Amino acid sequence: MVHSPGAVALDERLAPGQCAVGRVNATVGDDLPDPSCTPGAIDPAVTQENIAATICTPGYTATVRPPASATDRFKATALAAYGEAGNPTIELDHLVSLELGGANSASNLWPEPNRLGATGTANPKDAVEDALHQAVCDRSVRLGAAPQAIARDWVTALADLGL
Repeated sequence: MVHSPGAVALDERLAPGQCAVGRVNATVGDDLPDPSCTPGAIDPAVTQENIAATICTPGYTATVRPPASATDRFKATALAAYGEAGNPTIELDHLVSLELGGANSASNLWPEPNRLGATGTANPKDAVEDALHQAVCDRSVRLGAAPQAIARDWVTALADLGL
């Protein structure tokens, strides 16, 4: 649990080549972070009791997202740790998204490759994040379950939660 709105908390140290992307299906962009490097982290300031005032309020993520200058500094470290080249379609992504109460921390940020042949950074994980956010906000899934499912395996998170 890390509370660092607007900044990247360096709650772990990553060494070059230490991590490896788990390739589930690179053709469609189903890649997983190395759980020993990016296990995911949540912000303790977001709770089931306050989701209406935090993650379920439009614009919430803008109030806690770090500026690009902060994430760009960490992105270089993450790219080196994962052995990824400076491919412009690689997004420094929150494993547990901010819209699910994810933390701005080294343990929750990873260089997410996009599907083969992609030209931008939009990727299939975004749709999973949106669906989980909607399910948490309409209270069909409890807040605690969604971050756990996406951190464990975002590719199967919706099915794991019966969505």
